[in-house]
Amino acid sequence: MKPYSKYFERIRIRPDPDAELKTHPQRCQWDGCTEAGTHRAPVGRMREGEYFHFCFEHVREYNKGYNYFSGLGDTDIARFQKEALTGHRPTWKMGTASGPRTAADFSQVRSGGAGYFRRTRDPFNLFGAQAGRPPQERKARPLEAKALETLGLDAKATGAAIKARYKELVKRHHPDANGGNRGSEDRFREVIQAYRLLRQAGLC
Repeated sequence: MKPYSKYFERIRIRPDPDAELKTHPQRCQWDGCTEAGTHRAPVGRMREGEYFHFCFEHVREYNKGYNYFSGLGDTDIARFQKEALTGHRPTWKMGTASGPRTAADFSQVRSGGAGYFRRTRDPFNLFGAQAGRPPQERKARPLEAKALETLGLDAKATGAAIKARYKELVKRHHPDANGGNRGSEDRFREVIQAYRLLRQAGLC
């Protein structure tokens, strides 16, 4: 790359808005002062972005007595401080009840509990049963149903039942237990694949 590339010549630096003030500072706005006003001081509340220009000594004196909340009552100051915690943006309370919430209560927050149980699978009953109703029965997906059928089980089988059935079938169809029977090897392979699918689905 050339030391004086055409790309560097196109670079523009944003002009400093206070450049003119730094080169030709205006007079200090303190009454009776003739020094240069090289330091800015905020005008006050409701006039954000506007500044006085004072010399060093007078800006220090101005800052000692500056009060952003001048003219406001204690209630207004407290409300301003509370709103400042959220950046003066509107907020809403979550939920409708106060106090600790249980998992069952949380399920009622959106669209009602019935809709929650219809949309979400909860095979281990982590979120608790709906009031007065037992938890909805698990519905196996097509691949899961086929895997359960391979093991000789139905959709209501628990994780412990699946593991017990898997161990039983593995011992029965293992090649060492059947003298190298090819049919038994195929069955052995199907059992392993079915159990692996059910384990990945979180059913055992």
